[in-house]
Amino acid sequence: MPRTKGDHEARRRDVSAAVWQVMATRGFAGLTLRAVAAEMGATTGLLTHYFPTKRALVAYALDLLEQRTLARPRRHTGEGLAALRDALLDILPLTPEATDTNRIWVSSWDTALCDPGLSADYAGKYARSRDKLRERVAAAQALGELPPGDATAVAEGAQSFVLGLVVQALFAPGTFTPERQVELLDDYLAALAVPRPPDGGQAHRA
Repeated sequence: MPRTKGDHEARRRDVSAAVWQVMATRGFAGLTLRAVAAEMGATTGLLTHYFPTKRALVAYALDLLEQRTLARPRRHTGEGLAALRDALLDILPLTPEATDTNRIWVSSWDTALCDPGLSADYAGKYARSRDKLRERVAAAQALGELPPGDATAVAEGAQSFVLGLVVQALFAPGTFTPERQVELLDDYLAALAVPRPPDGGQAHRA
């Protein structure tokens, strides 16, 4: 019997699940047609229908990674500085799922650095992320929560800080626990913020 569209889509979901599992357990360096086939209990010949080359498999894996990253639930606890904090918390490996995602992103950097096309794509991804952070920085400045100045520079610093913290947490999870990551982020943001009076800004009554 000929395969139906439903069969094809089900097979693609199986492939996606296998690709994700291989990346989560072996890192990007372990992503091969053989490994994905073994995860599915299939032959490499079946997978060449979807990925005629290793480059095609890598491109698919990166697309899958971005889709899953964008589909993760996002925090939304407020505006201004709170919104900036939410965006940075969403990047950190604070849960098992977020840890897996970050491990895969970091392990994919080597592949991206060796491919000019992927390098340009990654540069664009991080630039778009900085743009979103810049918008939140500017909103916090407008609310008086951050001092006036170059919102782009603040966003660049915030992105650099949080990505560095991601790497530290992946290599030393016992030291950089989720609680410690949040503490460090809050300390970082507190250093950026406009100092608040001890009374929270309320004028003392005579």
